[in-house]
Amino acid sequence: MSDQNGPDLRTNIGGIELKNPVMTASGTFGYADEFKKLIDLNRLGAIIVKGLSLKPTKGNPPPRIVETACGMLNAIGLENVGLETFVNEKLPFLKTLSTPIFVNIYGKSIEEYEELALSLNTTEGIAGIEVNISCPNVKAGGIAFGVDPESAYKVVKAIRQKITRPLMVKLSPNVTDITEIAARVEAAGADSLSLINTLTGMVIDIETRRSKLANITGGLSGPAIKPIALRMVWQVVQKVKIPVIGVGGIMTAEDALEFLIAGAAAIQVGTANFINPHTTIDILEGIKKYLIEKKITCLTDIIGTFSQ
Repeated sequence: MSDQNGPDLRTNIGGIELKNPVMTASGTFGYADEFKKLIDLNRLGAIIVKGLSLKPTKGNPPPRIVETACGMLNAIGLENVGLETFVNEKLPFLKTLSTPIFVNIYGKSIEEYEELALSLNTTEGIAGIEVNISCPNVKAGGIAFGVDPESAYKVVKAIRQKITRPLMVKLSPNVTDITEIAARVEAAGADSLSLINTLTGMVIDIETRRSKLANITGGLSGPAIKPIALRMVWQVVQKVKIPVIGVGGIMTAEDALEFLIAGAAAIQVGTANFINPHTTIDILEGIKKYLIEKKITCLTDIIGTFSQ
């Protein structure tokens, strides 16, 4: 199956076949209905909705977004409607789409992750679950699950034992060796990995001498982090056998192709959605054009073709 009679753009991530490799990154695409009048959502490879918690979360106080050189810092605080409202009010629209839907989840304890994942395991209209392990473990002094290999293993293992749905785990770049975390998460039963999440940063207002974010620090995203994300994806691809999804600063088809050539099976578009809501479709068209120009009939023929 090809996209409009062009090259075969299909790719497989952890047992789910996507019509193309262009996915949306959690937290940058809302619950998808916000974009329904702007792009054809059924053309996307997959949609990952805003991070979801058991109960509604208000997030951090404003200001919580600030533009930086070649990117932005956000300290939204994972604001979301909570599980019950998501299932009752957001999921019905998502179920009308042919595009696979992944629900990004997070918790402050292993028990919260388990309960949330179990609740979504049999919910109709969900193709898979993406686990955000960049969250603080309140039972371990606030250290993020994703920065410690054993903590990452334990939370993913706990979720894996509860669910049968495809499990994608989103890795934090705020670590010494991301390949070590990736290997432990794979061992815990993840079906695929997405990386990278945002890098921790801050901005100071020199007039007030205070942070421009109420939370002081925030997550850096956008084109400024692309070289770091690309390097980490390349390293992780060599370490694990499960599919890797590249995330971080992807603004153009050329950016996406770099990640695919480095070995990513698919990519996620995040910050670019704030600049141009049509970016995902532009990237999809650009990938297709590249394959046609290079006389490559299948997307999979370029994945992992990086030559040192």
